[in-house]
Amino acid sequence: MTFKDHFSGHAGDYTRYRPSYPHALFAWLAAQVPQHERAWDCATGNGQAAVGLAEFFADVVATDASDSQIAAAKPQARVRYAVAPAEGSGLAAHSLDLITVGQALHWFDFTAFYAEAARVLKPGGVLAAWSYGLMQITPAVDAAVWRLYEPIVGPYWPPERRYVEERYRSLPFPFPEIAAPAFAMEALWTLEQLTGYLGTWSAVQRYRKEQGGDPLALIADELSAAWGDAETARKVVWPMFMRVGRVAS
Repeated sequence: MTFKDHFSGHAGDYTRYRPSYPHALFAWLAAQVPQHERAWDCATGNGQAAVGLAEFFADVVATDASDSQIAAAKPQARVRYAVAPAEGSGLAAHSLDLITVGQALHWFDFTAFYAEAARVLKPGGVLAAWSYGLMQITPAVDAAVWRLYEPIVGPYWPPERRYVEERYRSLPFPFPEIAAPAFAMEALWTLEQLTGYLGTWSAVQRYRKEQGGDPLALIADELSAAWGDAETARKVVWPMFMRVGRVAS
C-alpha cells in the first residue's frame, strides 16, 4: 500500500499550529461504547485526539504511518504511540472498543482500512471519523483565506480533498451509522498563529515545493489589513462533520 504522506516534512509546525478538538467530542464518543478498555486513534498525527481519548479510556493506542509525526506527538501516560499504516495496525483481533480517525480518513485505502477496523473492533465497537474544512473568523479575514484556498493553491490540493469539501457525505462508509451531534473546534489566535496554521496546509506545502515561492505572501497585505493589530487575538471556529458507525454485536 502507498502511504500518502502530505505532512511529515512539517510535523513540528503541524504540532504547533493545528487546533485542538473539543472535550465534548471525546465525552460523547465514550458514551457510545459500553466498555472503555482500549481505543485506537488511527493516523494520530500530533496525538491531539489520542490525548483527548486518554481521559476516558484505560489504554489508547495511537498510530501514524509517518515516523516524523510520531516523533513530534504529545506524550501522555495512557497513550502508546507506534508507527503503523491505517490498513495494517498490528493490533489483536476484537481488542478495541473504539477507533477514531481525525482529519485523515479521506487519505486511506477505504476497502483495506474498513476490513482492518472490522477485524480489530469488539462486537458492538464503534468507528468514528471526522474532518473539518475552512475556519470562520470575520468576513474580511475569511475572504482573504478563501483567496488562498481556491484561486491560489486550489490546483495543488490532492484529489482526496474533495471528500472534505463534500463534508464526508460522499465518502464510502460500510457500517450502520450513529447520528452525531454538531461539534466545532474553537481557538483564540493571533495573526501569526493563523498564518502558521495556513502554512501546514498540504496545498501550501506543495505550492512552495513546486513554485519555489510562498503563496502566503500573495495574501499577506490583504490578510493583515483584514486582521488589524497582529497581536489581537481573534476567535477562530472550525465546524466539524462526522461519520460514526457500529460493527455488528
